[in-house]
Amino acid sequence: MNPKSLVETWFAKWNTGNFMELPITDSFKHTSPFGTINGKDAYLEIVQKNKDKFLGYHFDIHDSIYGNNHACVRYTGIQNDFSLDVSEWYYIKDGLIDEIIAYYHIGEIQDDRKIEDY
Repeated sequence: MNPKSLVETWFAKWNTGNFMELPITDSFKHTSPFGTINGKDAYLEIVQKNKDKFLGYHFDIHDSIYGNNHACVRYTGIQNDFSLDVSEWYYIKDGLIDEIIAYYHIGEIQDDRKIEDY
């Protein structure tokens, strides 16, 4: 599968809640502001234990770019009254997603990091 098809499949699986069939390698690695999860089994176990935080989203895709073995997607995930703006890099290996690096804000900005007059 090419990167565009893989990313479309990734979002389709999340939209249906069918996360056990995500197109990811056994060595899948997911990095986010929460940390890094190593391995498909570990990732799926975390999703399983936290379904309320992972499932039930609608995704508004804003931008996407695709290369030979990678992609980047900027989207807003909406779950009930919660929304999260995300940019994710997808890295492809042997026709599956091998790694995702996700960028999003998960909390308040520390006082010493705030920009004055902003």
